[in-house]
Amino acid sequence: MIKQSPDDLMLKVLGALSESQARWYVARETLALGRGGLKAMNELTGMSRPTILKGIRELQQHKELPSERIRQPGGGRKRLEESDQGLEAALEQIMEENTAGDPMSLLRWTNKSTVRIADELTRLGHSVSDETVRRRLAEMGYSLQANAKNLEESGAGRDQQFRYINKQVKRFLSGKEPVLSIDAKKKERVGNFKNAGRTWRPKGQPIEVNVYDFPHLGVGPAIPYGAYDQQRNEGFVNVGISHDTAEFAVESVRRWWRWIGRRRYPQAQRLLLCADGGGSNGSRNRA
Repeated sequence: MIKQSPDDLMLKVLGALSESQARWYVARETLALGRGGLKAMNELTGMSRPTILKGIRELQQHKELPSERIRQPGGGRKRLEESDQGLEAALEQIMEENTAGDPMSLLRWTNKSTVRIADELTRLGHSVSDETVRRRLAEMGYSLQANAKNLEESGAGRDQQFRYINKQVKRFLSGKEPVLSIDAKKKERVGNFKNAGRTWRPKGQPIEVNVYDFPHLGVGPAIPYGAYDQQRNEGFVNVGISHDTAEFAVESVRRWWRWIGRRRYPQAQRLLLCADGGGSNGSRNRA
């Protein structure tokens, strides 16, 4: 068995203590050594003289820290947001231009990793780690999403294209002109079919629906076409009953303008439409 010197044992115990406990322990040993103890403990433990003297004062004053915490209330490093007031505004600006999500859900997600966001913030003069970005995104309502099939072929200038679109949207919004985000939503068969979810009913009396979802048992499809007004944060849905065609898309926008748009924007001279390509919004549709 290898014998350890008293100094080695002391350093071993010291390494297992919290910051305040270590300070008191070294202070107690300093007092026990008497004259020259401060210098000896400073050289042995590497603890600074002011820290040892602070421990001695705390012992002599019989001062105790709360047992459930190590640091004094308010101790420790402050959050980066408190020292860098422009950090949150810069992060929100980056997320505003790189955020995706379903309008029907409150969850949002970004196509940029926390490492890339941290690099961009650092480039803007806000030195921050990816872990801090992850924490702030969670506090801002973002969620870590599973893989989804939304990757596309990366064409030349893809990022510039989206920045151009974002610039146009901001120009229209600043000019109080309408900006619509349009898209056809999931088709639903109209009929006595089963839908997910539950409703309050008398006990033992559920609504009876068809066993099978064959199309001929219904009266046709319902095709919701949504138009979201970004200026006023309002939605409009036009429901069709035939097919999701280019004519249907145009008619849905026309109805929004006749019923809502021209009253909301009587001075408007232009209308900006933001839409995914394909389906009734396809750029190749001859109609």
